[in-house]
Amino acid sequence: MADTICAVATPPGRGGVGIVRVSGPLAPRLAQGVLGAVPPARVATLAVFRDERGRALDQGVALFFPAPKSFTGEDVLELQGHGSPVALDRLVQALVAQGARCARPGEFTERAFLNGKIDLAQAEAVADLIESAHEGAARAAANTLQGAFSAMVQGLDARLAALRAHIEAALDFPDEALDIADDTALAGGLTTLLTDTAEAARRGREGRILQEGVQVAISGPPNVGKSTLLNVLAGHEAAIVSPHPGTTRDLVRERVVIEGLALELIDSAGLRATDDPVEREGIRRAEAALAQADCVLWLVDDSANEPQPTPPPASLVVYTKIDVSGRASGPCPEGYAVCAPTGAGIAALRCGLRERFLAPPGNAEAEGAFSARRRHVVALEKVADAVRAALGHQRDGSAELIAEELRVAHEGLGEITGRFTSEDLLGRIFSEFCIGK
Repeated sequence: MADTICAVATPPGRGGVGIVRVSGPLAPRLAQGVLGAVPPARVATLAVFRDERGRALDQGVALFFPAPKSFTGEDVLELQGHGSPVALDRLVQALVAQGARCARPGEFTERAFLNGKIDLAQAEAVADLIESAHEGAARAAANTLQGAFSAMVQGLDARLAALRAHIEAALDFPDEALDIADDTALAGGLTTLLTDTAEAARRGREGRILQEGVQVAISGPPNVGKSTLLNVLAGHEAAIVSPHPGTTRDLVRERVVIEGLALELIDSAGLRATDDPVEREGIRRAEAALAQADCVLWLVDDSANEPQPTPPPASLVVYTKIDVSGRASGPCPEGYAVCAPTGAGIAALRCGLRERFLAPPGNAEAEGAFSARRRHVVALEKVADAVRAALGHQRDGSAELIAEELRVAHEGLGEITGRFTSEDLLGRIFSEFCIGK
């Protein structure tokens, strides 16, 4: 029999309402002990909460959800009292004294997963929704919690299962003399599956970016306006601005949300040759940030007469000081032209940053975005690699090797939903949750 667990389900601190949640087979007995009776199923009931000696602890609303129609799939009792940390702690102590134990972080959601109420991707979406830093991330997490991501994975899973059955039949009945190399149905199925899996991985990467955000390094030579641009994008004076080269020595980090995209902006030392040991260390750190960033904004002084350094590959070039050079603000063939002090071109740069990583806001794909984690993207890429390898073996006519690659692909999809999941992975996932969830 599973333990009966309890925990405060509302954030620490004082508030108007505080909730204690109970889940497990002893929930009805605990309701009897704390409330004097088991509340009617799914009916909010006013009650006095008492300890094991009958002393009143609080008064509030009790809700009872009999198994299996509850969040965890077990008997669940929710006690909604006043948001006093002391009162809530005394109520938890009373429940423990009557047979419950304190829940581990994420244990309620873990039980919902283990009891088949949600799959693992939906379970992770619970934590993602709680941790959402902006509206886009919250919407994407809610979509995943409602099963949007899981439905996509299950669709791939069903087609993969059909392909496995097809190839297994060829292995089980060799007398049929099926020519794998000339099997157009198999080739078409694998090709379409590879395309759709690659698309799922792409959308998974967008989902991860929505939830986790991206790192954007603002880089370039000294005095091109890096700190000024950081301040404008951040909306406040985050970095010191000076006409003297080498002012910025350490990394300056600012978290902002631009057009629904969470960004960590990193301002750093200007890149140049120098004998100053402190500035050299700042440049070393700047180069390290440059290597790790998801995107580099490489600033070029458009008013300079001398040649400018070559931007790193795949960087987004931003021309600054266009109020001096006379260049028109906004998008240009090489990148974006801005004047940070006046704000000219900044709106276009913001939109360009978003479109570099996410679908434009308002279209169907943006509205249907789902949250995903790095492990989901890795699993989908693993599936795509296996299907790609199976397609190569199909051209060679090797049914055994196709079957093995499709098995690997099937396990990769199962890692996302939790069909194939190690205990260690479950432990890591649910330990990141808050207690009471």
